[in-house]
Amino acid sequence: MHKDTILKLARGFRGRAKNCIRIARERVEKALQYAYRDRRSKKRDMRSLWIMRINAGARIYGLRYSNFMHGLNRENIQLNRKVLSEIAMNEPYSFKCLADISDQAIKAKAAAARPKLVP
Repeated sequence: MHKDTILKLARGFRGRAKNCIRIARERVEKALQYAYRDRRSKKRDMRSLWIMRINAGARIYGLRYSNFMHGLNRENIQLNRKVLSEIAMNEPYSFKCLADISDQAIKAKAAAARPKLVP
């Protein structure tokens, strides 16, 4: 990179890292590495946050996250985790309907799997 580009990217850094080209080059390179890495980790962090919110919402209605998601998949309700977490936070009645549907699907599966006793 050109000297001007590096110093432009180094604006806001502390000490000589903002105006001494040799130090600025190292700091900018490291900053770009952090930015590349954290763009990917941000996606992982957001997904885990959505899962935590869905789990918290499902626990209110007596379901675990895995059972809740399995019940939705059995009923072919295809909502992604981002949307489900928003519903869990902002639309409790809608989320309760989803939890009821999921719970019924799980109970129907359990009833079908139970062996029939013939007297």
